[in-house]
Amino acid sequence: MRRRRQRPSFLPSLADAKAHAAEMLARVKGEARDLPGVYEMRSADGEIIYVGKSKKLRTRLLSYFRAEYPADKGARILREAAEIQWEYVPSEFASLLEELKRIKRYRPRHNVAGKRDARHFAFIRVARGAAEAFRVVRGAGADEGGVFFGPFHGAVQLTEALRELNDALGLRDCALDTPMHFADQPDLFPAPRTPGCIRFEIGKCLGPCVGAVRRDDYAARFALARAFLEGTNDVPVAALRGAMEEASDRLEFERAAALRDKIARLESLRMQFARLRFAVESLSFVYTPEPRHDDAISYVIRRGRVHGAFAAPRTADERRAFDAKVAGIFAPVERSDGTVPAHEIDELLLVTSWFTRFPQEMERTSAVAPVPSTRSA
Repeated sequence: MRRRRQRPSFLPSLADAKAHAAEMLARVKGEARDLPGVYEMRSADGEIIYVGKSKKLRTRLLSYFRAEYPADKGARILREAAEIQWEYVPSEFASLLEELKRIKRYRPRHNVAGKRDARHFAFIRVARGAAEAFRVVRGAGADEGGVFFGPFHGAVQLTEALRELNDALGLRDCALDTPMHFADQPDLFPAPRTPGCIRFEIGKCLGPCVGAVRRDDYAARFALARAFLEGTNDVPVAALRGAMEEASDRLEFERAAALRDKIARLESLRMQFARLRFAVESLSFVYTPEPRHDDAISYVIRRGRVHGAFAAPRTADERRAFDAKVAGIFAPVERSDGTVPAHEIDELLLVTSWFTRFPQEMERTSAVAPVPSTRSA
């Protein structure tokens, strides 16, 4: 006779699981309200397995219990959840900020932070190492101490433009773990080396991996590329324009046309950076979203990042105290080179997306008067 496999004792039976789900459903129906808020799904051992938000919390939580298929993400999360906890916040914007903060703090295994925005935005990452390089990435990833330029729309176009910049200045785009051997390290090369890099062989890379360039010369070229991205020099475009004019004078019209296209891609990249700097600088104000619950909160936003959240002032004394806090936040001089530290990327994406999706919310912002200061952030 075929023996029935015994279910491990630590797993709940199907009947127990359904009963527990029914208990959680009854609690949501009886207690949750359709207000902005954040919620946490916790396992039996207290682990936070998922963090979510909604402008209508009750409706969102009830949707988990209506999942049609067992493979649905909501159904999978609910099967692992032993408890649902929630908290109301004043506005949808507040729920977005609180969700992001909790995801970064707890790193729940069912959350994918920034997934929506990653499909639409890309960054240029400054990859550190013996020979620095640029990389197009979707977000900060694990590089929490890195420096990034962005965000930009269009990862493919951004990659093409960055390749032109690398080619124009001879910068490497090989794997980051490729060993670097500079010309001023002769002790590393007891015998002549055979070049193994196609870009070096065709004159598109300085060849830091084959001892073809000094360390300081490569660093100087990388500094030129970074200055171009920051809008402080025009060396790459000027070099290509000179080559295009020479090709035209020699009646090499196909080469001249190809160089013209390269110039166009680089100029497009430079224009994107100019727009980025303007956009980030324009995201500096006090924003008070309309509250759906509790008192209004005013957010002090500087260059696309929230630097403070305070109760919206209602009296003259509260206004004076509030203005002093805002002045203190805007007093330090911040960088203006278009770079973004890794730990600020997620919040910059959140704020940028919010005002892109809801441009009418700009009407609820108020400008901040510039504060003269000699301090540096």
